[in-house]
Amino acid sequence: MGVKKIRCSFCGKEEKDVRKLVFRKDTPNEGVCICDECTMKCMGMLMQEESAKAAAEKETTVSAADMRPSRIKKFLDEHIIGQDRAKVAMSVAIYNHYKRIENIHLDASDDVQLTKGNILMMGPTGCGKTLIAQSIAKLLNVPFTVADATTLTEAGYVGEDVENIIKNLWIASGKNIERTSKGIVCIDEIDKIATRGDKGRDVGGEGVQQALLKMIESGSVTFTPDSAKNRPQQDLIQVDTTNILFIFSGAFNNIGSIVQNRIGVSGLGFHSDPVAKKTDNDVELRRQVETIDVIKFGLIPEFMGRIPVIVTLDELDEDALLDIMWKPKNSILRQYERLFDIDHVKLTVTEDARRAIVKEAIRRKSGARGLRSIFEEVMLDVMYEVPSMENVQEVTIDEGVVLKQHDPALTFYKHAS
Repeated sequence: MGVKKIRCSFCGKEEKDVRKLVFRKDTPNEGVCICDECTMKCMGMLMQEESAKAAAEKETTVSAADMRPSRIKKFLDEHIIGQDRAKVAMSVAIYNHYKRIENIHLDASDDVQLTKGNILMMGPTGCGKTLIAQSIAKLLNVPFTVADATTLTEAGYVGEDVENIIKNLWIASGKNIERTSKGIVCIDEIDKIATRGDKGRDVGGEGVQQALLKMIESGSVTFTPDSAKNRPQQDLIQVDTTNILFIFSGAFNNIGSIVQNRIGVSGLGFHSDPVAKKTDNDVELRRQVETIDVIKFGLIPEFMGRIPVIVTLDELDEDALLDIMWKPKNSILRQYERLFDIDHVKLTVTEDARRAIVKEAIRRKSGARGLRSIFEEVMLDVMYEVPSMENVQEVTIDEGVVLKQHDPALTFYKHAS
C-alpha cells in the first residue's frame, strides 16, 4: 500500500505542486489543509469584499447643504483650465438639481413643483464639455455614461436605441437601479441630429429627438439585461428617469449667424445702419444664444422645452491650452513623464516645445483634444527607440523636435573611468 498523498483540501493540488501546505494544528500531515495559492485567492476575495464595503459606506447621497455651488466650482477649477463662466453656470445648475432631488418628497404637499433642469452645453470641439460632465459625476460620486447622438436611431431601425443609454448607465452603477435613477447622462454631438431644412437633413434626426423626449423629462425606461430582445422568459429592467440629469453637448457650428440675425437691425435708405448691434466676435454671439436660436438651428421645440439651462463654452486660447498641457493633475505632460520614468528616464519638454505643440493644435482647430495626438506624433520615434537603448538618462524635447528640424537630445549616464 502506497504512501497517502497529501493534497490541498480546496484545489486538490499535491504538496509537490505548491510552495507551502498549511495544516490545522490538531491534524498535522493529515485532515484539512490549504495551499499558499488558495490562501492568496482567499485573501484577494476578502480584500475585494472589504473594498466594496468601504465604497458602499463612502457612497452616500451628497447633501445639497454641503455641496454648494462654490465648492463645485472649486473642484472644477482643479481639473479644468479656464471656462470660468461655464463652470459657474454648471455649478449652480448641478446644485439646484440635487437640491431638488433631496426635497422631492415635499412636492406632494407643496403647490410649487420643482422641475428638472437638464443642461445644454455648446462650444467648439476640444473645449472641455465632456470633461466638465465627467468631473461633476466624479465629485458627486454618481453613475455616469456618455452617449454619441449620431449613433442613435428610432426604434425599429438599425443602430443604437435610446434605451441603451440608460442601460449603459445601469451597468456603470454596478447594476444598481436606485443609483442609476440618480445618475448623470451626457449625450454628445447633439447638434448632429438637428433637422435644418436648408441642409436637407434626413427626418431621422427629428425621429431621434422624439425618441428622447419621454426619457429626458420623466418616465420609465425598460430594457433587457442582455442584448437579446426576443426572450420572453427573461426579466426586464425598469428605471425611472425622473431624477436622472441629462447633459447635452455639441459644437453648434455657425449658430452665431442665427444669433446675429436675431439681434441685428435691418433697414432701408441712405441713413440706415443694417449692421447695427451686430458683431464679428463669435464668442460674444455664442454667449447670447437663447432657446429660440437652438430651435432655428434644428432642435425641435418639444425637445428644447425639456432643456431649460444653456451653458456656452469659449474656444481655448494659446495660454489656456498651454496650461492644460501641464497644470492638471492628470495632464498629458505628466502622463508621458510617468511613462518615461518607468524606464528610469527623465523626460524634459522645453517651454518653446510646449508652445509649438499648442500652436499646432490651434492651427488644426482641434482644441485640447488635439494636444494628445500631436504629442503622440512628436514622441513616437523616441518612444520606439529609447526602451532598446542602454544608459539613457534623459530625453529633451525642444521646439526643433516638434517642428521636425532635428531629433530629440539624449543624455547618457557617464561611466566612471
